[in-house]
Amino acid sequence: MKTTRELTAIIEREGDGYVALCPELDVASQGDTIEEARTNLIEALELFFETASPNEVRERLHDEVLVTRVKVAV
Repeated sequence: MKTTRELTAIIEREGDGYVALCPELDVASQGDTIEEARTNLIEALELFFETASPNEVRERLHDEVLVTRVKVAV
C-alpha cells in the first residue's frame, strides 16, 4: 500500500508556459497551463520516489520548507 506525503509546489509563469518546482526535493516540471504544470510535477515527484534509493531521498529531502513573502526596498 502506497502512502502519501504533502509537498510544496511553487508555480510561476515562464514565457508562454508555467514552471512548477517542489523545493523540498528540488524537483521541477513544466506545462502550458498551471494545472498541466502541477500535474506534470506530481508525475515527476512520483517517478523520483519510485526510482530514487532511500539514501538519495534522505539526502535530498528538506522536511522544513517555509514559503513567505518579504518586502524589499528597491
